[in-house]
Amino acid sequence: MPARTLLKKLKEALGEHIGQAWVPRPHRAFFTVKREELHDVVEALVKRFDIRHLSTITGVDTGEEIELLYHFWDHDVCFTVKITLPHHQPRIKTLTDIVPGALFYEREVHDLLGVEFEEHPDLSPLVLPEGWEDGHPLLKDWSPPEEN
Repeated sequence: MPARTLLKKLKEALGEHIGQAWVPRPHRAFFTVKREELHDVVEALVKRFDIRHLSTITGVDTGEEIELLYHFWDHDVCFTVKITLPHHQPRIKTLTDIVPGALFYEREVHDLLGVEFEEHPDLSPLVLPEGWEDGHPLLKDWSPPEEN
């Protein structure tokens, strides 16, 4: 199904939950949702559209907020659900109860950007060493620790 067709069906089904939506090329679609609606929107994607393949979560520190981009695949279309979190309190409910594959991606974003995934079953370090206390390396204000 072409990205425009899929996006149109999603907009019809999810209506007011979808903010901006765009299709930059035939097999890519993007749409924004409010952070407090992400869990419900993803649940609808799984239950109504049988879209379960979360390929990754990309996190970006814009300096003013944290953007999370959830990349889903439906056959030959990759669509990205984009949310923003306040920089001073980057918290969002986990998706692991709906999409179990989110487990490792959320751990990685937690390590590198400090996003707290509420109700996540295990936010132990994934890419940083155990006992790491030197902050979150992908935050713009992060500096490497000084060597002794």
